[in-house]
Amino acid sequence: MLIQTIINGLLLGGLYATATIGFSMVWGVMGVINLAHGAFIMVGAYVSYLLFAKAGLDPFLSIPLSMAVLFVIGYFLQAVLLNRVMRFSLLLSLILTFGIDMILINVVVLLFSSDFRSVNTSYSGSALAIGGSLIPTVRFAIFGFALFLAGAFYLFVRKTRAGQAILATALDKEIARLMAINPYRVYSLTFAAGAALAGAAGSLASMFFPISPIMGREFIGAVFVITVLGGIGSVEGCVLAGLLYGLIQAFTSYLLGVNFQNIVAFIVFLAILVMRPQGLLGKRFYGEVS
Repeated sequence: MLIQTIINGLLLGGLYATATIGFSMVWGVMGVINLAHGAFIMVGAYVSYLLFAKAGLDPFLSIPLSMAVLFVIGYFLQAVLLNRVMRFSLLLSLILTFGIDMILINVVVLLFSSDFRSVNTSYSGSALAIGGSLIPTVRFAIFGFALFLAGAFYLFVRKTRAGQAILATALDKEIARLMAINPYRVYSLTFAAGAALAGAAGSLASMFFPISPIMGREFIGAVFVITVLGGIGSVEGCVLAGLLYGLIQAFTSYLLGVNFQNIVAFIVFLAILVMRPQGLLGKRFYGEVS
């Protein structure tokens, strides 16, 4: 059972890591805590559900489409709304993202109702048996795809010109402006990329969790904890903290029961935060990316 618990924790942690990266980057680059991130995950799940139910498209194949939809939504919201509000107050951006979250949830309720839905593929019940432990095929595929997305985004940030502009803006907006980098255009790109990753996480979560208009709220607490635990703005920190968070939940569920998993996870989070306020792989100064 010990090996099975570790497997379950790691597989869940990979999904949490993917769900967190976009949130962490938006917070690290823009200083904005995006309360609509959970709603973005939810919309991504519904995009995959809709394509699966109406067109029979495999959820993994629908991930690029859900990412594209959320990228457009994210870019529009940042360019049209958030960039205007950020010029005056970051607190207003917090309120605005909360409003966006409520609007998206209610729009989905009007379109799909509040009923729970699911994506059940032909391979949903299959599993790999290794050394007496079972690895669900879907969860293993989700884990692999989640790590692939995390690696791809890490390379995008580190190796591309747009990624370097994001890092430069995170470190010093005014210096970046002197280097002919438009910070508000970078903000729009960052927010859109974060929304796209949330859409991918939603597509993956559609095969893992029941789909409902409020499913994003199940993620937002975990996403916040993992972001701070890994280090704000750190992609590799999100992966490490996501896996750790998944393991904590799995072991707590096994030893104490499901009702205690969030309590223990937050206690561990607070303990690490007291010992290392910048997170596991973060830096001491706000806005820096490890």
